Amino acid sequence: MIKIDIATLFPEMCETVLGTSIIGRARKAGLLDIRCWQIRDYTVDKHRNVDDTPYGPGKGMLMQAVPMYRSWEVVCVYRGGRPHVIYMSPQGRTLTQKRARELAQMEHLYIMCGHYEGVDQRVLDEIVDEEISIGDYVLTGGELGALVLADCVGRLCPGVLADESCFTEESHWDGLLEYPQYTKPAVWHGVEVPQIITNGNHAAISRWRREMSLKNTFEKRPELLEKAVLSEKDKWYLRTLGWQDPNGAQEE
Repeated sequence: MIKIDIATLFPEMCETVLGTSIIGRARKAGLLDIRCWQIRDYTVDKHRNVDDTPYGPGKGMLMQAVPMYRSWEVVCVYRGGRPHVIYMSPQGRTLTQKRARELAQMEHLYIMCGHYEGVDQRVLDEIVDEEISIGDYVLTGGELGALVLADCVGRLCPGVLADESCFTEESHWDGLLEYPQYTKPAVWHGVEVPQIITNGNHAAISRWRREMSLKNTFEKRPELLEKAVLSEKDKWYLRTLGWQDPNGAQEE
C-alpha cells in the first residue's frame, strides 16, 4: 500500500477533497495511506510564522526553510524512512499519466505545498527529489496541484478502482485519447448510439473503439501521435483522416 504525505498550510482543505469519493472510500478501506501535515506545527517562531520577506528587492513573502525541513524530518521518523519528495511548482516537469504510473509503484511519496512567493531554495536543494507542475500557470499555493497528484496516483493503486480496465482504457494510458462512450437511452435528442457498439460483435467493437481513439487524438491532440505506439493498421486509418506520418513517407 502506497503512503502519501502532504505538507501544507491548509490540511483541512486537503482533507475535504481526499475524504470524499473514490479516494475517500479507498482510504477508509485501508487501500491508501494518505496523511496531511500542518507545516505551521513545525515552526520555531512563537507566533507560528512560517514566512518572511525575501532577501533582495521585490514584493511578497517566502516560506522559510526551518518549518518545511522540520515537518519533513517528523514524517521521516513517523514513517520509518526517507520518502520520495515532490515539490509542487510551476517550474517543475508537467505531470503525465506515464509519470503517475511510475510514482504509483513507489512505497512512499512526500508532497510539499508552497505558498506566497514560494519556498527558500536551500530546503528545496536539500530534500526535494523532483518538482512537478500540473500546467503552465501559477496558483496561489501548491495544494490544488498536490490534490491532483494524489488523486492521479492513488487511483492507480491496487484495489482502488474495480478493475484495471477502469484506467488502462482511459485517455493517455497508451498515449492516445479515449474513445467516445454512451449509455441509456439509446436515442437522445434524435441522436442514436452507434449501432456497432450495440450489436454484440466484440471484435468489431474493439476495432471501432481503437479507430475512434485514434480519431479523437488526431482531432484534439495530434501531437500525442508522435510518441504513440501505432500499428500499420492504425497508420492506415489515420491517413484516411489526413494524418501524415512524421517518421516515414506517406504510402500511395
